Amino acid sequence: MTERRVLHVHPARREDIADLVTYRPAVSLAQNDPFLIMNHHGPQVFPPANHGLPFGPHPHRGFETVTFIRRGDLVHQDSVGFESVIREGGVQWMTAGSGLYHNEVVSEDFRRDGGTSELLQLWLNLPSRLKMVEPGYQGAQPEDLIRIPFDDGKVTMMLVAGDVIGKTGPITSLTDTMMSVMEFLPGGRVELPVPPGRNVLLYVVDGTVSVGGRRLAPRDLAELDRSGETVAIEADTAATVIFGHAEPIDEPIAAGGPFVMNTRAELQQAFTDFQSGKVSPGRLVP
Repeated sequence: MTERRVLHVHPARREDIADLVTYRPAVSLAQNDPFLIMNHHGPQVFPPANHGLPFGPHPHRGFETVTFIRRGDLVHQDSVGFESVIREGGVQWMTAGSGLYHNEVVSEDFRRDGGTSELLQLWLNLPSRLKMVEPGYQGAQPEDLIRIPFDDGKVTMMLVAGDVIGKTGPITSLTDTMMSVMEFLPGGRVELPVPPGRNVLLYVVDGTVSVGGRRLAPRDLAELDRSGETVAIEADTAATVIFGHAEPIDEPIAAGGPFVMNTRAELQQAFTDFQSGKVSPGRLVP
């Protein structure tokens, strides 16, 4: 089978949000469709009696967020009624769909005691037929993820969504997106099948790896071609990689602030709906 080639490497640039250390690879919204944005927050040490994350009540419409809690914890609460506390190593998958408000904050224990926080949030686009789907939420604690060993245990995949070698992740994707977190020991190598035509998400959280002979550093996002049938990843050091793939949507994107729609008219309607109170934050508090 043919290995996929790395077309471009997109290093993340530092773009802090308030006092939160944040890195973001600079790619266009359509460049790795349907994977829109990857925000890498931290790692950052918070002192005792801290204010936590700067993500009080805010709205979304038209896409999904997939948040990887690498260190610390994350409290989710939204206007539809979903609530959870996801621990270190877990993942939350929120479908904004037709629209909601949500909080993303740390627990009271974390605010009181402090600690290290590291979160990665992916914005995953929805096709036009699902833009206005009913909002939803799925949370997976670290023990819920399906662990799959490769290369005699030198590589471990924590499967979040989709199917790999007959195993299925705990999160159900509306768009048949496969998503995982991969941990590598030095020298670990894996060659993963990817159906032709699907776009790959490959982001290096830490460590260094080689993909198709191309070396990737921490906080690098790799853009791969669509023609190959496998992706080969080899670790130069201990490393963590977020790896997934999905069918490209190939539809127009109109994005602004917290909304991702298909047309400017739909985008303006989203702003109007939220500003007029058609979608309300309800009981959410900062």
